[in-house]
Amino acid sequence: MDIVIWILIFLGTFLFMEFMAWFTHKYVMHGFLWSLHKDHHKKDHDSWFERNDLFFIFYAIVSMSLFYSGTTGFWYGYPLGFGILAYGIAYFLVHDIFIHQRFKLFRNANNWYSRGVRRAHKMHHKHLGKGDGECFGMLFVPFKYFKK
Repeated sequence: MDIVIWILIFLGTFLFMEFMAWFTHKYVMHGFLWSLHKDHHKKDHDSWFERNDLFFIFYAIVSMSLFYSGTTGFWYGYPLGFGILAYGIAYFLVHDIFIHQRFKLFRNANNWYSRGVRRAHKMHHKHLGKGDGECFGMLFVPFKYFKK
């Protein structure tokens, strides 16, 4: 029974992280921490590393802290930490590699899902400023972006 609870916590955390990514993106990155996110919306980048990457580091620290809490007897820390880690990996693969091509992988992906996610992200980046943004999610985007 413990393994079922562990898996449910892991999956729930992974899914909840999509909400956290949307919320953080809309209200924190495009809000009071725009100064860290705005370089991500520039057409030209000065370096491979963006200040925006600090958000990724923040969630990595949260995940590692939960792993540590698992070693101190809070066993829920493990599935919570792994759920955040798994979402971070998915986010990195979809956002940084697939969409922004920070590494030249997945360039030829051309299925229904990949086209919809790319289209949604492109619509988000058409707004270069802090306001008037749209589509702040990452893995689950509105259905309208999947229509041709």
